[in-house]
Amino acid sequence: MDTAADPHGGPPPRDAAKPDRAVVRDSLGVGVAVGLSGFAFGVTSVGAGLDLLQTCALSLLVFTGASQFALVGALAAGGNPFTAAAGAFFLGTRNAFYGLRLSQLLALPRAVRPFGAHWVIDETAAVALAQPTRRAARIGFTVTGLTLYVLWNLTTLIGALGAEAIGDTDAWGLDAAGPAVFLALLAPMLRSTTERAVAALAVVLGLGSLPVLPAGVPVLVAALAAPAVLWLSGRGEARR
Repeated sequence: MDTAADPHGGPPPRDAAKPDRAVVRDSLGVGVAVGLSGFAFGVTSVGAGLDLLQTCALSLLVFTGASQFALVGALAAGGNPFTAAAGAFFLGTRNAFYGLRLSQLLALPRAVRPFGAHWVIDETAAVALAQPTRRAARIGFTVTGLTLYVLWNLTTLIGALGAEAIGDTDAWGLDAAGPAVFLALLAPMLRSTTERAVAALAVVLGLGSLPVLPAGVPVLVAALAAPAVLWLSGRGEARR
């Protein structure tokens, strides 16, 4: 009996015939939930000293929330722009690895690949990779990317305009909005013991180096948590 091919390899899953409507519904849910947090970025960015145009340009051209928050956070702490950009770039490199996997799964036409690459982020990768077929993966990637891109940029604009209107964001406690949203997005992703260990060690390294290193550098130090935990895990497995 002929069955739908599974892009992940192996036998096709039971839900290979997942309706397009269900894929769209799930994708819209992710896009709306995350896209609304662009408001926090707009507020945080203006509070860090960037103007409205610079804030909106970051969301339009960079479009990767973690890197954007890292950049404006380092700038707000008085960090060197080059150091802040380096930290943001380092966080953004994970999207390149997503792209390698998605390029095989989606198999987009060559003409649209540059546009699709701009939407390769955590959420679009997660939705696409969770689908049972290539068609569903393409729908999930496109709907999530479009919804998230539009809402993120719209709410960034609203947040930036609001921050400019109220003036001193620190006085309203809005300087904590960016980190709070980032943690809220990160927490549900920490499912395994290894992931939680990496997050905990990253916090220790980041906070520990904060008083002694220039702004923007602690985030680079915190990134050492991942290889350290993986190395220790590998040694533990080897001993068994």
